[in-house]
Parts: sequence; C-alpha cells; structure tokens
Amino acid sequence: MTNLPLVVGISGASGVIYGTRLLEILRDLDIPAHLVMSRSAEVTLAHETDLKVSEVRALAARTYAQADIGAAISSGSFRTRGMVVAPCSMRSMAEIATGVTSGLLTRAADVVLKERRRLVLMVRETPLHTGHLRTMTALSEMGAIIAPPVPAFYARPESLAEMIDHTLGRVLDLFEIESGRVRRWRDASS
Repeated sequence: MTNLPLVVGISGASGVIYGTRLLEILRDLDIPAHLVMSRSAEVTLAHETDLKVSEVRALAARTYAQADIGAAISSGSFRTRGMVVAPCSMRSMAEIATGVTSGLLTRAADVVLKERRRLVLMVRETPLHTGHLRTMTALSEMGAIIAPPVPAFYARPESLAEMIDHTLGRVLDLFEIESGRVRRWRDASS
C-alpha cells in the first residue's frame, strides 16, 4: 500500500497548537501531511504561538492556499487517508455540514465526506448551543467523527505538551496510525 497523505486543516478556532503539533507528529512518522489553513487560522496562530505561518507550512509535505479551489485535495479522485480539522471552528463545521463551502479547507472536508473517507473534526467551542449540537449530529450521521480535544486525565499528564500529544495520538488511532503517544488504559486484571 502506498503512503497516502493525511489532509490537515487548521481553522481559526482557538487551539492551533493541535494542528501544528499534528503536523510535527506526522512528519516524525513519515506520513505525508497535506495542509490547508484558513486566513483566520493564520491570525489565531499569531495570537496563540510564536510560530510564523511559513514555519507551520514547512512542517507539511504539501501546502495549499485557502483560495486554491482547484487544488488536488478538492477532488475525490485524489486519494488520501482522510482529513483532520484541528482545530475546527463552528463556522467551518457548519460549512462542512451544509456543503456550502467558502474555501479549500471546507471543500476538502466535503470531498472527504462524499468519498466516504475518514473525517475527524476537533471542534473547539464551549459552551455549545442547540444549533452546534444539531450540526454535530448531522455531521456524525454523514460519517464524520466529532472529536473535541478533551484531555484524558487517566493518563496523568505532567505537562500541557503531554495532554496535547495524548489527544492527537487518540485522533491518529482513528486512522489506525500508531503514534506512540497514547498512554493506553490497562485492563484491571493486568
């Protein structure tokens, strides 16, 4: 089997560290990451990290401009493992759910859904109103996996970095990618 790329979308929601760290992990695992960032993600990156957009793009095997609606990842004939949107804003989530996409990030996610590939949305918002919940339900019914970045305290993380890695390790589990970053729950008998 060829080493198919995993598409990584980074939206403007708080939590861009999830997307940037996911790119690092994929690079370390020699899994090609194809990246698309929204314009809002670039703004959030500047607010939440000291990273430059060029540094984030350098972590990916391939990058696409948000406005490039003719990009490879906008077509179902381009084979991928699927897509993770990390983090996923409520706006991006709503666009994906309706199929009314405004840029490459949500178009690529729409393509993943229509091709019945794995789509994981790390939605980042709280509290949630009924409209958010209904949209998540609709996406789940379409085959998307809603995976909010919720820390697993049973792993007893000693740092924020460990919490982030564990969460991303669990996301990669959804693609059957062993990252070595998940502290697994042990059977009580072991």
